[in-house]
Amino acid sequence: MRELVLVRGAGDVATAVAIRLRERGLGVICTELPQPIAIRRAVVFAEAVYEGRWAVEGYEAVRAGSPEEALALAERGMVPVLAPEGDAVARLRPEVIVDARMGKRNLGTRIDEAPLVIGLGPGFTAGVDCHAAVETLRGPYLGKVYLRGSPLPPTHAPCPIGGVSRERVLRARRAGHFFGYKAIGERVEKGEKVAWCSGEELRALCDGVVRGILRSGIEVSAGTKVVEIDPRGDPAVCFRVAERSWRIAAGVLEALDLLGF
Repeated sequence: MRELVLVRGAGDVATAVAIRLRERGLGVICTELPQPIAIRRAVVFAEAVYEGRWAVEGYEAVRAGSPEEALALAERGMVPVLAPEGDAVARLRPEVIVDARMGKRNLGTRIDEAPLVIGLGPGFTAGVDCHAAVETLRGPYLGKVYLRGSPLPPTHAPCPIGGVSRERVLRARRAGHFFGYKAIGERVEKGEKVAWCSGEELRALCDGVVRGILRSGIEVSAGTKVVEIDPRGDPAVCFRVAERSWRIAAGVLEALDLLGF
């Protein structure tokens, strides 16, 4: 195995990043929360935390119980998912850290944690808390690498798909437990019940197919994205990594090249 990369997060963008890094021949370990809340569950390595194993695009993610187990799995060509991260950085000393948690702010990553640190999206400043930052806002600069400065600030609006933006996303209005009525890829109509959360029914705000939905039983905070609908109506897209995620992953590879890794 060549150099080790620790990817913080195992959601849809982090999964695309991990796949591209593995394709380059690098060892990859993802870290996650003990209870991940990624909703595009068909295409995220975070599902391995719940299922034990999960495959995306021909790459298998496996839940790891310790940093040492994660390293052994990575050496065998798999993508381990360690939840929580704990002291994995100190114990494994990765050559690269990629913060792909997409938190719209820096959740604690420091430039001195590894020889090369890459931050994805707003909240990171290249040269301050990371060596390079990658643009995550959809548009002409998506995937751009910053060696100085910061990605564009968040718009706090869902990326438009098929001309629909806010109406394609449902969020929890109050903190509580979530229960879904629909499966990923299932068709829904505007006004149809799709989930129950915190004591109330959630109804689709547009026609389409369920692109993402949280696991039932998960506890959520107010404002958490719990259902995503694709208005284009093609179930197949729900089971493919999004082009936006691939472009961000390409930016990570470009950052490695620019920094001589």
